[in-house]
Amino acid sequence: MGTGATPEVTKDAAHYCSELVRAADKDRYLANLFAPDDKRPHLMALYAFSIEVARVREVTSEPATGEFRLQWWRDTIEKIYDGAAPDHPVAQELSGAIEAGNLSHKGFVNLIDARAFDLYDDPMPSVAALEGYLGETSSALIQMAALILAGPSAALAADVAGHAGVAYGMTGLIRALPIHRSRGQCFVPAELLARSDLTAADIMAGKRSAAIRIALREMRQLARQHLFTAREQSTNVPGQALPAFLPVTLIDLYLKRLDKAGEGAIVKVVEVQQFRRQWRMLRAAFLKDF
Repeated sequence: MGTGATPEVTKDAAHYCSELVRAADKDRYLANLFAPDDKRPHLMALYAFSIEVARVREVTSEPATGEFRLQWWRDTIEKIYDGAAPDHPVAQELSGAIEAGNLSHKGFVNLIDARAFDLYDDPMPSVAALEGYLGETSSALIQMAALILAGPSAALAADVAGHAGVAYGMTGLIRALPIHRSRGQCFVPAELLARSDLTAADIMAGKRSAAIRIALREMRQLARQHLFTAREQSTNVPGQALPAFLPVTLIDLYLKRLDKAGEGAIVKVVEVQQFRRQWRMLRAAFLKDF
């Protein structure tokens, strides 16, 4: 699946991926520092691909343009598997990542297809739909990274990656509520909102703060349930695959901040200082657990 790229081109592409991840996904960038040197570029390429697909809505003006861009990535994945990666830095580097982890074509297509939801303002209908969306995106990313790091033995961690990815992705969506509100999106499931007699329009308007506080608390509890299940099964994660799971150890920090923020989480993105995140990942790496 080699691309035939010159060392200079490969170096430039690797630098592009690394800088993209550093800027757009700092937690995974920091986690990658714990990966072996020979695996790190492959992980950067995988995460850079995820960023490129996830930000399609940000860089396109309307859904039709976004659908066109997602189709470009579907076609690009097809070309990579055919051994002819397009002249794009992420595509060039992703070719090596796919080969290193023997990653399946279906996983990439499913991830791209799931991201089509982002292009529209339709509310997330149910908890099951949200878990499915996160399974194809956040969970799949953890599992693919684990395969790059640990090879076939990472297959044992598929269920762990499933729950860990849902927990991490759900926490990220709660943190991103202010950004999504500015775009007219609501990822809080309509099923969950209905329990508090809320609609997506109430989230957009920021009204009925007491009910919003309850709905967000339920969503955080869902994230904690998935995190608990992932940690119960963590012995199935091969030691080599741990860097793929290190961002998951930050969920507790984020959720505690979100607990304090309450309904204010829809107004301001909740952050945790970088030194605290680095220390938490360092501790998890030392203890060999997330």
